[in-house]
Amino acid sequence: MLPKKNVMLGLAFAVVPLFQASSTVLAADAPAPAATPTVTAPAPVAPPITDPVKLRERGQILALSCSGCHGTDGKSASIMPSIYGKTTGYIESALRDFKSGARTSTVMSRHAKGYTDEEIHLIAEYFGNLSKKKN
Repeated sequence: MLPKKNVMLGLAFAVVPLFQASSTVLAADAPAPAATPTVTAPAPVAPPITDPVKLRERGQILALSCSGCHGTDGKSASIMPSIYGKTTGYIESALRDFKSGARTSTVMSRHAKGYTDEEIHLIAEYFGNLSKKKN
């Protein structure tokens, strides 16, 4: 068995590194110096679509999100209102009213807020012109 003096000395050597290690951990927890903000160039903006055919196609693509409730051709088979046969102006006005909150709806207000005014116009043109096509 070791004398008490040697055991105490051994404990001192074992405990001192723990205190040193804990101060290192505290230093590592200290907040890092603030980084200088980086300046990034704005993302390139695509030129606006002007080709009428491409605009109709874009409207058709945007209108796909409506088809789950209102049907692919705007003829709803459920309790959702049918938008087939409604004018472009009516559909556009309704969507803008949902977007602004002038017209309330649990679902439509959320959907309409996700579209720009241009996209609302394209969706309205797509559905507004469906009834004019020969079936």
